[in-house]
This record gives sequence, C-alpha cells and structure tokens, in this order.
Amino acid sequence: MAEVEEDRNIQFVDILFPLLFLTLLWAIRYYESYTDFSFVRYGLLPRTLIGLQGILFGPLIHADTNHLISNSLPLFIMGSAMFYFYRQIAFKVFFLVYILTGIWVWLGARSSAYHIGASGILYGFVCFLFYSGIFRKDKRLLAVSLLVVFIYGGMVWGILPIKSGFSWESHLYGSIAGLIVAYFYRNEGPRPPKYEWEEEEEVDSSLPKSPNDSNTNLSTNVPDFGDTENKVT
Repeated sequence: MAEVEEDRNIQFVDILFPLLFLTLLWAIRYYESYTDFSFVRYGLLPRTLIGLQGILFGPLIHADTNHLISNSLPLFIMGSAMFYFYRQIAFKVFFLVYILTGIWVWLGARSSAYHIGASGILYGFVCFLFYSGIFRKDKRLLAVSLLVVFIYGGMVWGILPIKSGFSWESHLYGSIAGLIVAYFYRNEGPRPPKYEWEEEEEVDSSLPKSPNDSNTNLSTNVPDFGDTENKVT
C-alpha cells in the first residue's frame, strides 16, 4: 500500500540553526584563547544572584577546547535530527530545554563551583528525541528513538555523580527537561503517516446512504445514540 506523500526532504534550515549555535560556541572559545580571557565568571553559580546570568550564558562557555570538541559533533547531530523530524516545534523545544535546564541547575545543583558547558542541553535533545518517538507511537520516530539509544546510550552514566570535575546535575536536569518537553508536545509536530486505503475509507464513509438504508432507518423506532574547581557539562 502506498503511503500518502509527505515532504520530508532535508532543508537547509534543518542544519542552519545547529550550525549557527555551534559557530557562536566556537567564536566564544576562540576569543578566550586569543585574548587569554575567561568567561567562566559568567557561568551558572547556583542559588546566587550573580549566578542567574549563567542560565543564559553558562551553556555558551566551555572550560577548554577539548571540552567544546566533545560537545560539538553530538550537538550538531542531535540538533539537526530534532530540526529535521520535529521541524514545526524545534525552536520551541530548543529554548524550553535551554531555559528549563538552566533554571533547575540554578535551583538544585551544587553551589561550590560554576556550572558551564552545553552538554546539559545535549542531554535534553537526546531525551526529547528518545521519548517523543515513544509518546507518539509512530514507527518512524520510534526508529529514531532506538538509533539515539544505540549511539548515545552510554550517556546515561553522565547523570550519576560517579566522576568529579563535571556537572552531572546539568546532565540530569537536561534529561528531565527533554522528557517533560517531549510529553508536553506529544500532540504537536509530525503526525503518523496516512495510507491511501485510509483516505479512500474516509471518502466512502462520507458518501450518502442508499435509499434502502434510509428506508430501513425510517422504519425503525430505536433511537440513535452516539458513541501529553568548575563543574563542566
């Protein structure tokens, strides 16, 4: 049975925003390296007034070049996948995951050091893609969920406090944000594909009944009832 044709061609916008975001991260890192200036002071310091700025700036700052390199490719892959499969709601998802993760880290993370880095957002994207396929019960999106698990399943260890020197809280809260946003938007965005036989059935059901059927209904008297240190990430 033929599937009703749907526009799923890759568009430049699917990779444009992830590329622009990564360009910003690398521009900040280049400026730090070139001028020997550190933006860590603009990171997120939990439960302090000055630390509130880190909700916006923390994910843009990285401890060193290796830290940014480790985040760059996964951010590009997951960001592009989100904009491709969830094009209609991708910007909403991005900003909700970004802000929710920052707020929760500010409220609940350790206040002994600054929390910086974009991997909290990355964890949010991964969890959004995984749980969205489950909540929507769409075979295509479930395949994406399984692919995410296959590639990034090992990231689950990052939400546990088993290693010092990184912000496991950002990973944990980012994951929770991705899960909540996936549930919130479970009825928005891509819909399960329709097949030709389903459309034909809908058309057939809308046709007027035959005269015999009308007579049968008229002759009955039965009523009709109807029937979603720097802690780096």
